[in-house]
Amino acid sequence: MSKKILLPTDGSKNAERAGEYAISLADISGADIIILNVIDTYYLDSIPQPDVRESVDEELRSSVKQSIERFEDEIEENKCNGKCKNVNFKILIKEGKPADIILQTIDNEGIDQVIIGKSGKHGLERLLLGRTTDKVVKEAKVPVNVIS
Repeated sequence: MSKKILLPTDGSKNAERAGEYAISLADISGADIIILNVIDTYYLDSIPQPDVRESVDEELRSSVKQSIERFEDEIEENKCNGKCKNVNFKILIKEGKPADIILQTIDNEGIDQVIIGKSGKHGLERLLLGRTTDKVVKEAKVPVNVIS
């Protein structure tokens, strides 16, 4: 039975569904959920213009903050429809290449299981998170549930 579940999220619909699944599983098992949002600084480094890079960085950070706030608000307002009264949450925001940060977090936090959305929001982000999910599935040393 899982003690710590890692929930990497980007605010996409698939990530929301993964969150619902993680909450249900944690409610049954008594596991803690660690919510992880990664700001993809690797992607930012590939942007040659400093002003564009800064603008994209600010937008990403704002998006991450909004995504986490929405998740927290839903938990507080709805109490997860009675499913997460006894679930402990920890929120981490990290920077780097998402798959690498997820894999590092698994090791650093003593994660037993990962629950992740199949792909991200749209366009390039969907392609990147799809690759991220693929890498996590292939390289994680713990079970990974992919939710679509």
